[in-house]
Amino acid sequence: MTPFSPAISPSHLQGRTAGPVSRTLAALADALVVLGIAVLTGLVLGAVRFLVSGPPFAVPRPSDQVTGIFGCCLAVGYLAAGWSVTGRTVGGRVMGLRVVHHSGRRLRPGRALLRAVLCVALPLGLLWALPSRRNASVADLVVRSAVVHDWHGRYGGRAVRGTGRAASARRPLSREQRGGDESGAADGGQHDQRGGVGAESQVGDEDGAGDRGAE
Repeated sequence: MTPFSPAISPSHLQGRTAGPVSRTLAALADALVVLGIAVLTGLVLGAVRFLVSGPPFAVPRPSDQVTGIFGCCLAVGYLAAGWSVTGRTVGGRVMGLRVVHHSGRRLRPGRALLRAVLCVALPLGLLWALPSRRNASVADLVVRSAVVHDWHGRYGGRAVRGTGRAASARRPLSREQRGGDESGAADGGQHDQRGGVGAESQVGDEDGAGDRGAE
């Protein structure tokens, strides 16, 4: 198997803002989790009614309006809890993503709740991440949040880095690169010193020849 190149390795992406593709996949995973919770809730309510009223066992079938309201409230609560407690939902953990404040800190419960409401009410707001330089959705712009890559689970307290060539230009040099630059500077200094000594010797020889000529 061909190993990951440094340009797409998790270490290279760590701390950078996530794009719309990975965020969409995380959202689909979260939608499946919310659907599973809703189905489990229906089964639990059916079991409770069965124990209280007796057979037959039946899952409650509310109206479409009640089902929609319940699903939206369940999704908002699920997202807000994950973002305010750990910064991750199940989908975010699967895709290696974390939701943080723009300063790098964890979202407070109020911001997390507002962001969850905006994401559920305006799911197409994620499309704003396509022209955005820092991959910010509409919800991110409103609550000043960001979705960053965090494969190692150690992100926090650092300002959010952007993505693309500008972020690569701000990335610090590696130890090998710094060592190469220092070695090159040392070699250049030694070369300058040798050049200076050679120049002084040449000047001394010319002065000696001039003195002998004068004699």
